[in-house]
Amino acid sequence: MSDLLTQPAVDLVALLAAQKISAFELAELHIERIEQLNPQLNALVDFDPDEIRRQAIMLDQSTAPRGPLHGLPLTVKSSISVVGRLCETGSLFNQGRRPTSDAETVTRLRKAGALILGTTNCPEFLMAYETDNRLYGRTSNPWDLTRTAGGSSGGESAAIAAGLSAGGLGSDGGGSVREPAHFTGICAMKPTPGRIPTAGHLPDTLGPFALLGTIGPMARTMADVTLLFRVVSGALDIDPVAAPVPYRPSTAEALKTIRIGYFEDDGLVPVTAETRQAVQDAVHSLRRHGFHVEAFRPPSLERARELWYTYFVRCGALLLEPLGRGRESDLSPTFLDFLSTARAHAPLAADELLGAWRETNIVRSQLLVEMRDFPILLSPVCSIPAFRHGERNWTLHDANGTARSLAYLDAMRFTQWFNLLGAPAAVVPISRSAEGLPIGLQLAGRPYGDEDVLGIASILEEDFGYVAPPAQYP
Repeated sequence: MSDLLTQPAVDLVALLAAQKISAFELAELHIERIEQLNPQLNALVDFDPDEIRRQAIMLDQSTAPRGPLHGLPLTVKSSISVVGRLCETGSLFNQGRRPTSDAETVTRLRKAGALILGTTNCPEFLMAYETDNRLYGRTSNPWDLTRTAGGSSGGESAAIAAGLSAGGLGSDGGGSVREPAHFTGICAMKPTPGRIPTAGHLPDTLGPFALLGTIGPMARTMADVTLLFRVVSGALDIDPVAAPVPYRPSTAEALKTIRIGYFEDDGLVPVTAETRQAVQDAVHSLRRHGFHVEAFRPPSLERARELWYTYFVRCGALLLEPLGRGRESDLSPTFLDFLSTARAHAPLAADELLGAWRETNIVRSQLLVEMRDFPILLSPVCSIPAFRHGERNWTLHDANGTARSLAYLDAMRFTQWFNLLGAPAAVVPISRSAEGLPIGLQLAGRPYGDEDVLGIASILEEDFGYVAPPAQYP
């Protein structure tokens, strides 16, 4: 029965629907796995076995029509409100915060019959690609406990990869569902802003963060991610960035008419040799499946990254730095790293922010023009696989074999472009590094092309996909 814990969520839903397993039995398996592995992984920060059992009994005893997720055990990042569960964004400043209502996405999960296992760890204020904080400490990667599971949805990715959860919700303002998925060998989707409501997320996704920030599904397979997307997507009438775009899947034949551009790096920073090979393997796979795939790299990517940096790092610091004044000793090292990076620049002035806001539309327009011939882009997620806890610099060889020093944020730049564009982007696990660590790739599309991204990612996954990490830890 424990083999069920690394099966696709869609298979678990089918077993529950056929009553081959009860919600209570499946919940008990997850409780046992959490109690066994969470002490080593530190993925869940709020977990109440009695509450989980209560939910499961209610689901099994219910006579109401069953929803598409009936009895499926899911987790939620601890920046997304779950009534009664800790939602602290990894910060002592929010210690003990328990929402009195669910986020809209969690409401939709419950209406579909999901069982909420608990909330998962994240870095302080979500401002790091490594999950570590003063409240709960670091989350480890189930492939190698000496390495990070990523951030900021690192607890979520570790829980799903190791079978502590069948899937769940993270959030993404610069790669925060995609980087952890890549690091732990699972799938994830950053949707077009507004396709999935962010009401109930802490902090609020307002101003420029309404473009950058989204809630996104994470799971072991693209079929699972697609199922979660279908359940939680749909415009919310009070969401100012939402558009009334219904779910609209494409056929395989229609998807194969979409031209795909690919690139192994951005021409500025190196990636590992295994990452380059993963891109080539994915290109060959897509061509075998009948897709037209050509080398193509949009010229406007670097300016998009620079504008993202202005918002996420410099504007983010402008908003968050005042919270810690007078309590600097309570801030986590990961957040202090973020502030140190931001302080390397002059404070963001109003005219510079307004100029960046204006230029954002210009650069987004340029990217949309550049992607007309290639509406889907295949690229790395990151220059490197999961790094060791606390690492911030690496040496890689570029395409010419020259050794290059690589800094922390530069290694992560491949996801940041698509937050500035407001575009959907999914991650599929493809291969392994020399150390045996997962390597995922990113498929990104034009805004509101979410279903095309999901569909093509699902086809690509047929030749690759999730592999369970080691199940036991010292």
